[in-house]
Amino acid sequence: MKKANPGITYADLYTLAGVVAIEEMGGPKVSWRPGRIDVPDGKTATPNGRLPDAAQGEQHIRDIFYRMGFDDREIVALLGAHSVGRCHTDRSGYDGPWTKAPTMFSNEYYRELIENTWTVRKWKGPEQYTDPSGELMMLPADLALLKDPKFRPYVEMYAKDEQVFFKDFSKAFSKLLELGCKNLESKGWFSWLWGK
Repeated sequence: MKKANPGITYADLYTLAGVVAIEEMGGPKVSWRPGRIDVPDGKTATPNGRLPDAAQGEQHIRDIFYRMGFDDREIVALLGAHSVGRCHTDRSGYDGPWTKAPTMFSNEYYRELIENTWTVRKWKGPEQYTDPSGELMMLPADLALLKDPKFRPYVEMYAKDEQVFFKDFSKAFSKLLELGCKNLESKGWFSWLWGK
């Protein structure tokens, strides 16, 4: 893609790939605009300790996301990205998928949180939780969404209504992708990329 479109920055390409992947996995359309710049020396990279720590609870989650301008509803919507993928011990130290369909973007993450019984996994890795089958996992930060009386109603709402989750996730993820970007263009990605 980069070779075919040398004018696209890697920052735009990576964020565009995320938006397309979400839609291709059955998720919502996410508004995306080009204009991010690349900084090859990494001087503007987020320093350690400023991204969410999966081992932390609700106050840490709020501290991280409030600093970026997100409210509780947006925080819970963004964590719905855990509907896809899995943890790998060689990357994060954690192990396993959050859902039984880790290649589909859906509200399954919230349903699993609400409908399943989560117990501490007995293993040599960091604290994480497992379902009765031993196939699924949740992180301490995931379970914080259930414990917190302000987060939990959004978990319950998204578990019941996938379309509300999709709408809220789309807006919150677009906002996340635009944080710190000062020169974004107003036209959408399709018209920008193909000049239409």
